[in-house]
Amino acid sequence: MKDNVVRIVYISLGWLFVAIGAVGVVLPILPTTPFLILSLALFAKSSPRFHEMLLNNRWVGASLREWEETRTVSRTTKKRATTLTVISFSVSISILHDRLELQLFLITLATILMISIWRLKE
Repeated sequence: MKDNVVRIVYISLGWLFVAIGAVGVVLPILPTTPFLILSLALFAKSSPRFHEMLLNNRWVGASLREWEETRTVSRTTKKRATTLTVISFSVSISILHDRLELQLFLITLATILMISIWRLKE
């Protein structure tokens, strides 16, 4: 009984983090990849079916499989993440054209994100 409850909690959290990761695709401040990696780990402990579903996903599966097997991220993935981050943060910064403090905050966040991305092993 207790194992079943833990399994349900892991699956529920896994789907919650998949949903947050999906929202992160359109919101520049919310990173997608860490949430999907967390979902992958939760599904690995609770649902082989959902775990395989993420690994076989045509958009994120290859990157997640690479992370799970080698704890690395390809240079191509880093370049894509950098491009999307620059575009999304640029749009956000331009929308906030009259709010210098928020623009500086977003620039700081983008810089921290870029450093984090490029420090991952290839």
